Amino acid sequence: MNKKLAAALSGGAVMVVALSGCTSATKESGPDPKLVAWAKSVCDAVPAQDAKIKAANAQIAKTATDGNLPPKTVRDTYAQAFQDMSDGYKAIAAAIGGAGAPPGVDDGAKRQQDAVKNLNGLSASYAGLKKQVDGLDTKNQGKFAKGLHDVADQTKQIGEQNNSGTEALKRLEQGEVQQAIAQQASCKVSASAPPSAPATAG
Repeated sequence: MNKKLAAALSGGAVMVVALSGCTSATKESGPDPKLVAWAKSVCDAVPAQDAKIKAANAQIAKTATDGNLPPKTVRDTYAQAFQDMSDGYKAIAAAIGGAGAPPGVDDGAKRQQDAVKNLNGLSASYAGLKKQVDGLDTKNQGKFAKGLHDVADQTKQIGEQNNSGTEALKRLEQGEVQQAIAQQASCKVSASAPPSAPATAG
């Protein structure tokens, strides 16, 4: 069950990479300097949170491969990982929200608001999973296993949220926003590191 849970969660880092991965589109004249400044304020917040989310995914995968860990250790590890994911997405949402709408971009305010809404929704979902894991009965192996199964089921819904969030970020990054992000060294550093490899179930 731990491996299935890890597999369900393995896509958690995808959204951050989606934000930082658009570094190919550039043009000679370059985007508006105000938009470049906007992109910098967003990108500067990405690497630390990206690392936090990837580390949480890696910790889940590592825990899933160790069948000798006591239930309390498994519970505490997953709880911390969910908390880190929640904090990471919340911080990125705050960075995008605090930056305001991308200057000079058609429909930029709506695209920005959609991205923030999706990221905050993911943060809340992972916070809910953390609370759910905190309540697992570690003294009863049967109840603990069932509880993990329920958590794994919840992650499927979060996976759908993750897909929606990725699409919202892609919409935000279209056009000159993409070009402005491409100029940011902090986003390029984050984009160069691939997301955590999915853990295999079985």
